[in-house]
Amino acid sequence: MANRKTAFVDVSHCAACGACAAVCPRGAISVIGGCFAQVDSEKCVGCGLCARTCPAGTITASYAGGRS
Repeated sequence: MANRKTAFVDVSHCAACGACAAVCPRGAISVIGGCFAQVDSEKCVGCGLCARTCPAGTITASYAGGRS
């Protein structure tokens, strides 16, 4: 698990637009209560598509241990 990347959302800046959820090939992202995006780390494969799509730049794909 430590060698697998996953997406992380900075919820303090997330606009809850849903762009990330729309492009996620694994359905790993949901917009919670219209407030912020949440990533299901069990489904996320760390492809980074959500991070590249996020208009607010609030998503990063990095290793669970903090390495990027």
